[in-house]
Amino acid sequence: MRALAQFVMRGPLQASGVAAVTTAVPLLFWIGAAVVGLVILRLGISQGLNIGLWALLPALGWGVFGGDPTALAVLLQVMLMASVLRTTLSWERALLGGSFLAIVMGLMLPVIYPGLLDDLVSAGVSFYEQYNAEVARTLGSDLEVVIRDTMNASMAGSYLAVGVGMTMLARSWQSGLYNPGGFRKEFHGLRLSPAVAVVLVTTMVVGPFLGLNSMLLAWVAGMPLFLAGLALVHGIVGRKQLNTQWLVMFYVALVLLGPSLMFLLVVLAFVDSWLDIRGRIKPAGPAE
Repeated sequence: MRALAQFVMRGPLQASGVAAVTTAVPLLFWIGAAVVGLVILRLGISQGLNIGLWALLPALGWGVFGGDPTALAVLLQVMLMASVLRTTLSWERALLGGSFLAIVMGLMLPVIYPGLLDDLVSAGVSFYEQYNAEVARTLGSDLEVVIRDTMNASMAGSYLAVGVGMTMLARSWQSGLYNPGGFRKEFHGLRLSPAVAVVLVTTMVVGPFLGLNSMLLAWVAGMPLFLAGLALVHGIVGRKQLNTQWLVMFYVALVLLGPSLMFLLVVLAFVDSWLDIRGRIKPAGPAE
């Protein structure tokens, strides 16, 4: 991947060509989004948008003629977050920008792609009626509403998650080429401010009582907290200079425990925003 990043940064012709081709090829759209993000982060928003236009054409093709908005949604997410990060040098603001765009996408998907959601909802209703009839009977007429909200939130949330991942990939490429170790230092230090943490938690708790899609709010408000929780774990491991096997075991546990550990990371990120856990841990070193 480093070789690809080096090739892209040779000039606008290489960057636009890679961005357009990878976005046009199924399942490679994420590379095109990361390439655009790299150009924005390194060369600026103006040049990044020029390259982004070449990726935008095939992404629009998939969205309009292919009925799949994934490439377009992820590209827009990366362009926004990379631009915010380039301007503010703040991962917190970049993540908030991505979350805001995810909410907009969640509201627009039923309007722009009603047929796609209808097909997914029909498949979900059929699945529950055939394989989990008890749940279908319990929910009754609410089954379709629940599935529709779930599908809508999952799509918008997935676009956000992939967009965050590709923005981080672009930042790691930039760091590897021009500032070795910079991305690692940034990620290890990622910590939300107390005000933002409170707003995110309040959104997840209060939003459903206002009739908003609770699953969509969990995605968009939980993502910055979840990332901050991951950063906290990485930061502690780095600060104590622990073996990378600790991170391997952590991610194995994350896969096995799933939502339980993810919820714990969200809680830890909220607590860390107030207490600065990493700042209270004595770093490993000869003085110990």
